[in-house]
Amino acid sequence: MSKRFDDQPIIRHPSAEQAWDIDAGLRNYMIKVYSYMAMGLALTGFISFLTASSPTFFQAIFGTPLSWVVIFAPVGMALFLSVRIAKLSLSAAKTLFWAYAAVMGLSLSTIFYVYTGQSIARLFFISASVFAGMSLYGYTTKKDLTNFGSFLFMGLIGLVIASIVNLFMQSTAMQLILSCIGVLVFTGLTAYDTQVIKELYYEGDSTDISGKKAIIGALNLYLDFINLFLALL
Repeated sequence: MSKRFDDQPIIRHPSAEQAWDIDAGLRNYMIKVYSYMAMGLALTGFISFLTASSPTFFQAIFGTPLSWVVIFAPVGMALFLSVRIAKLSLSAAKTLFWAYAAVMGLSLSTIFYVYTGQSIARLFFISASVFAGMSLYGYTTKKDLTNFGSFLFMGLIGLVIASIVNLFMQSTAMQLILSCIGVLVFTGLTAYDTQVIKELYYEGDSTDISGKKAIIGALNLYLDFINLFLALL
């Protein structure tokens, strides 16, 4: 028995208005992510500069065992935020992100005693240019970067292990090699993380969950930028 035409499933295509709403929503979501990231970087830079500008305060931190807390605290805070984000309220997640950016500023204040302000500013803008280009690529490309991201994550683990080993070896040559690898890894991760952030938006979560995802997305991009900057520096 033949099936009637009106029994066929109806395929509904999104209207131009619906497509515009999706694009506008994605654009607003990405703007929120980049805004969190930019404000985090601004807070880090401000705290870092103020700390370096006060020899007394700087010595009170890095001339005592407190320096180890400042150095390793950002790692613990980032892990805690990533793992516990679902349990935290949106306001608590934001507060922890700002606290993380501030502590990172304390940790990075040492670069002002190692490099000139001109070098720091020049490499900051170079890092910003590379980051912007790769993030734009991750946002616009139709290519699935999942396998690429897995490869980069393995490279990141190897980079961390090698960096820890080099803390004891103090090899200048190895440090140069690790810096070059770091530039490649974090440049690629910028594109990958941007695509992941974009894809997570389409899950259509509640406002609260969407806000938390924006915080985590900003944290990942913040880490990509900071590590890219340090590798170039």
